[in-house]
Amino acid sequence: MSVLLETSAGDIVIDLLVDYVPKMCENFLKLCKIKYYNFAPVHSIQKSFSFQTGDPLGPLSAQSDGGTSIWGVLSNDPTDKAFPALFHPKLKHLERGTVSMATAPHPSDPEMRLAASQFIVTLGDNTDYLDGKAAIFGKVVEGFDVLEKINDAIVDERGHPLVDIRIKHTVVLDDPYPDPPGLREPSSSPPPSKAQLATVRIGEDEELLDEEANEEAAAEAERRRKEREAAAQALTLEMMGDLPFAEVKPPENVLFVCKLNPVTTDEDLELIFSRFGKILSCEVIRDRKTGDSLQYAFIEFEDKKSCEEAYYKMDSVLIDDRRIHVDFSQSVSRLSDVWRSETNTKRKHAAVRTGGWGGVRELEKWRKYRNEDDERVDDGGYKMVHGIEEMRGRHGTDDRAKGDAPRQPDADRKDDRDSGSGLDRPRHRRSRSPRRDRHHDDARGSRRLDDGRSDRDRRDRRDRDYRRERDRSRDRHGGGRADDRRR
Repeated sequence: MSVLLETSAGDIVIDLLVDYVPKMCENFLKLCKIKYYNFAPVHSIQKSFSFQTGDPLGPLSAQSDGGTSIWGVLSNDPTDKAFPALFHPKLKHLERGTVSMATAPHPSDPEMRLAASQFIVTLGDNTDYLDGKAAIFGKVVEGFDVLEKINDAIVDERGHPLVDIRIKHTVVLDDPYPDPPGLREPSSSPPPSKAQLATVRIGEDEELLDEEANEEAAAEAERRRKEREAAAQALTLEMMGDLPFAEVKPPENVLFVCKLNPVTTDEDLELIFSRFGKILSCEVIRDRKTGDSLQYAFIEFEDKKSCEEAYYKMDSVLIDDRRIHVDFSQSVSRLSDVWRSETNTKRKHAAVRTGGWGGVRELEKWRKYRNEDDERVDDGGYKMVHGIEEMRGRHGTDDRAKGDAPRQPDADRKDDRDSGSGLDRPRHRRSRSPRRDRHHDDARGSRRLDDGRSDRDRRDRRDRDYRRERDRSRDRHGGGRADDRRR
């Protein structure tokens, strides 16, 4: 069960503990439902401790009765104004955002405390001083930033904020209780009464209205806004590379002249403007393809004083039947070109001197498979992942599968065998024939067989089998090759 409080400082969502204190939760829910708390002021703010609200008029009004429960509002009976508060033993003021009803002792029974409409929200942890004085019925689940704003508000000696903080609207998110007899929910939030308006000290909108009414303040705010926009645009141009840096400013000795006659040339402008001072450059901007004048030009003087004098004297002057317009140049294209050329030149020199991309040699190294320090042989080709021995065995298998001639002659195989290296010698499976098994059994028992003769017999048999298979393969793939072989 939750309630949303819309305040001038922000929104606060309160969850109600209906399982512990159902009657106090019902009272709070129904008061929110009839908009009883609308325009109620926040008062008694104690920094990092608590604040209090719930009285529609507040303690500053002489007409305030301190608030009434929902049953007193519906019956208009003074005896129903308050009801006995329940202090559940498991509910303590341990954390910030604890919501509890403000209570007062019963006139005839000091041990009993009464609650009405006002409630307290804690602004700090471990506020156990309120245990037994304020009856807990809920906790804040959203809007802790609003609590921080209220905690930092400027208050007077009694804890009342100088700028009003009020409850604007209440929304019941979930209500499990049936409405008591006579309760009518208003269709819209009622406007504040005259008594409530009389309690306003400094409204939340008054300072803003004064600033908008002040023309100077409005102009200053507009100027700051334009400066921020210009700074953001300049930063974007710097990131794109169109400006050398965001704080760059146009030169103060360059004039921008526009509305020129298309027949006006550079020499004409230089002759006319030269009476104000020495001109470093005078250029009419023309179309790159056609060469036609675009009817504006840039004039660069040697000093700023000559530029200012030409600006004041030559604006709206008639030149070649055209009344020109003169203004200070806002272009930084020349500065950008100079900066870009210098930067690119430095980068090229650095690349030539140090090598690499962008002048950093390490950026051009790309180690694909093996570390350069671990490579013992550099044959100028691609670096292999597999070892030489594995590649030799793979190629030998591929050659036999394709039916090609053996890679090594018999003499080479014998040399490899005599050298004692077993890396390149092919491995052969043991024969499954009974005769071969008996032969090996005899050799295993006596160890008197001639090893050289046995190896030679096996090699001759393997060569005969290989030649037979090659002849069969040629016969299958074409008779021409078989005829050649027979010839």
